[in-house]
Amino acid sequence: MAATAFQLAPVIALLPFVSFLIALFGGEYARKMLPKGGAIPGIAATAGSLLLSLWVFLTVSGGESYHETIVWVEGLDTFNLHFGIFLDPLSAMMLVIVSLVACLVHIFSLGYMNDEGETGLPRYYAGLGLFTFSMLAFVFADNLLMAFMFFELVGLCSYLLIGFWFREPGPPSAAKKAFLVTRFGDYFFLIGVVAVFATFGTAQFTGDHSFVHMAEQAIAGEGGEVTTLFGLDPKMWFNIVGLLVLGGVVGKSAQFPLHTWLPDAMEGPTPVSALIHAATMVAAGVYLVARMYGFYALLPQVLAIIAFIGGFTALFAATMGVVKREIKQVLAYSTISQYGYMMLALGSGGYVAATFHLMTHAFFKALLFLGAGSVIIAMHHNENMWDMGGLKKRMPVTYWTFLAGSLALAGIVPFAGFWSKDEVLYEALVHGLGGNPLLLGAYAMGLIAVFFTGFYTFRMVFLTFHGEPRSDTARSPHGVRWNVKFPLVVLGILATVIGLVNMTPVAELTGAHIEFLHTWLNGPVGATGAHHYEELINRFAYGDPAEFSGLVSSGISLAFALAGLGLAWVLYNVPQPVEHTDKLGSVKTLLFNNYYQDEYQVWLATGVTLPVSRAADKFDQGVIDGVVNGVSSVSLFGGSRVKRIQSGIVTNYALMLVLSFVVLLLVFGFTGGWF
Repeated sequence: MAATAFQLAPVIALLPFVSFLIALFGGEYARKMLPKGGAIPGIAATAGSLLLSLWVFLTVSGGESYHETIVWVEGLDTFNLHFGIFLDPLSAMMLVIVSLVACLVHIFSLGYMNDEGETGLPRYYAGLGLFTFSMLAFVFADNLLMAFMFFELVGLCSYLLIGFWFREPGPPSAAKKAFLVTRFGDYFFLIGVVAVFATFGTAQFTGDHSFVHMAEQAIAGEGGEVTTLFGLDPKMWFNIVGLLVLGGVVGKSAQFPLHTWLPDAMEGPTPVSALIHAATMVAAGVYLVARMYGFYALLPQVLAIIAFIGGFTALFAATMGVVKREIKQVLAYSTISQYGYMMLALGSGGYVAATFHLMTHAFFKALLFLGAGSVIIAMHHNENMWDMGGLKKRMPVTYWTFLAGSLALAGIVPFAGFWSKDEVLYEALVHGLGGNPLLLGAYAMGLIAVFFTGFYTFRMVFLTFHGEPRSDTARSPHGVRWNVKFPLVVLGILATVIGLVNMTPVAELTGAHIEFLHTWLNGPVGATGAHHYEELINRFAYGDPAEFSGLVSSGISLAFALAGLGLAWVLYNVPQPVEHTDKLGSVKTLLFNNYYQDEYQVWLATGVTLPVSRAADKFDQGVIDGVVNGVSSVSLFGGSRVKRIQSGIVTNYALMLVLSFVVLLLVFGFTGGWF
C-alpha cells in the first residue's frame, strides 16, 4: 500500500496540470464544452490531488518516506541534473494544505466568478490549474534546481492571474509589478542555485550526498569536499550562498523591502488572492527555507538576519493595516505581517513553530479572503468597509466563519493562530534570552505587532459586520449560494480546531503529550527531522535556549492581542463609527501611503537605476562597441580596396603577375640580393 501511494505521488501534481490543459485547449467553445467554463474539471482534479495527498500523508505518518530521482542531464564532469520527488512529513503536510485550499478555491469560484457573467472563465480556470500544479511540484521537489524552476512557474502563474482582468488599467499594472519585484529577488536566487552547484556539485536536499549534509560535514570539520570562491572560509562562503537564496524568499514571501507587490495584487479576483496568500506564491518562500533548514541552521548570522527581517516586517506591515479602508487591503498587509512571523520563527531556530504557523495561517487566511469575497459579492463588488456595516444579521454564515478566522488571526485562545503565533514568539524569546540581542529586538517587534494585529483585525470585523448599514447596498446585500458558504464552513472549522495539534502551553501546564506536530515533523528520516534541526541550532547557531515559562510568554502575547481587540471594540463597535485614525494626522498620511515605499522604489528605478543604465549604455556603445566597430571598419575598408584587384579578367591577372615579378627583381637588385 505504501509503495502504491508513493508511486502515485506524481499524479498529485499532474491532475491539476491535466485540468489546465483541458481548460486551455477548450478555446472559444469552452463554455459549451466544459461545465462552468472549466470549473468542474478543476474541482475534480484538485479533489483527486487532495485524496492522494491524504493517502501520502497517512503513509508518511506510518513511519515511511520516499525519495525517487530521474536523471535529466548526466555525464557532466562535475554534476548531474535531476528531477526528483521527496516525500517526508514536511512535504506531505504541505501537499495536503495546497490541494485542500486549491480545491476550496475552485469551488468558491463557482459562486464568485460564474454568477457574474464573467468572460474568459476557461483562461481563469486554466491559470488556477497551472498555479496548483506548479506549487505541488515545487513542494515535493528533491533538489534546489527543480525547486527554482517551479518557483519561477509559480511567479508566472501569479502574474497571469493577478492580471486576469487585463482590459482594466489596474490589474495589468499590478501583475507587472508583482512579476518585476519578485524577479529582482529571484535574480539573487538564481545566482545562489549556481553557487550551490559550484560549491557542492549537487543541489539535492536530502541524503548523504546532499548539499545540506555536505555543508554540515564541512562546518563540523568532518570532511566533505566543497569549493569556495576566492579561497574564502567555508562558513563565510556558506553565509553568502544562504543570503543569495534568501533573496528569492524575500521577494516571493513579500518581506521588507520586496513586499510592495502584494497589496497591489489585490487587483486580481478574490479567490486568486486566497490561493496566493494562503497556499502558493507567498507560502513558497517560507517553505523553501524550511525545506533547506538543515543548511540555514548552520549559519547563525544568516538566521539572525532572517529573524530580524521577519520581526520588522511583522510590525511594519501591521502598522499599515490599521488605516486601510478596503477589506482586501487590510488582509493583504495582514499576510505580509504573518509571513514575517514565520520568518521570525525560522530565524529564531523555531522550525516547528514556523511550519505550524504556515499551516494555521493557510487555513485562516484562506477563510478570511474567501469571506471577504462573500462580502464583496453581497456588496456588488464594493470593497470599501465604510460603505458596509450591519451585515452580521444578513450574512450569518459568512459572519460566524469570518469571525472564527479573525479570532485565529488576532491570536485569541483557543483559535488556531493563538497556538502557532505564541510558539513563534516563544522561540524568539528563549533564544534571544540565551544570548542573542538581535533576536530579542525581533521578538519585541513581533510582540508589538500582536497589538496592531488585534486592532486592525477587529476594526475590519466591526466596520464590515456590526453597527448600522452605511449604504443602500449594505441594507439589501446580494445573496450568496452554497458554493460560497461550503468552503467558508470547512475553513471555519479548521481555523477553530487545527491549532489543537500543538498546544505547547497546555502541554507545559498539564504534562500531557499534546504537541503532536513536534512528533510528526521528526518523521521517519532523522537527518531531516525537527529534532535534528534543534540539535544543529543548539550546536552551531544559538546554543541551548534559556529557561522561560511558555505559559508566561503566551499570557503576555494574549494580553497584547486582547488589548488591540478591546481598543477596536471601544472605537468601532458602535452603530455609526467614525474614523478615529484621522486623529493621527500626518502619521496616518504616512501609513496610508505605505511609508511612501512605492514612491521610493519608483525614484530608485527612475532616479538612480535608469541614469546608471543610460550611462552604461553610452559607455557600451561609445567605447566598447566603438573599439569593436573601429576594428571592423578598418578591416572593411582594407577589404573594399583589396577586392578591386579581383576583377575576374585573366589578362589583368597576367599583368599583375608580370608587374609583381618586375617589382621583385628591382627590389632584389637594389638590395644586392642577386643569386
